[in-house]
Amino acid sequence: METVATNIRIDKQLKEQSSQVLEGLGLSLSGAINMFLRQVILQDGLPFKVEYPKPSRSLKKAIKEGEKLIKDPKAKTYKTPQELWDEIGL
Repeated sequence: METVATNIRIDKQLKEQSSQVLEGLGLSLSGAINMFLRQVILQDGLPFKVEYPKPSRSLKKAIKEGEKLIKDPKAKTYKTPQELWDEIGL
């Protein structure tokens, strides 16, 4: 198999973190990229679904509650975080 050198630009921290994970799996970054590209060919596209993560039910509920509190003129507010922490005993 003939190989060619390819230069790509990636975030330094992304490279370091992903290289650590791949090493644990017995793969080099180059090997993982080759594996990915082979899957692109086999799948005739990206080998995974690309989408925004969907918020959980509890997160949606918390967002609605927050939006409701923002509009409620009777909702309790705090001037400082310490004021809140004192009230809840932290």
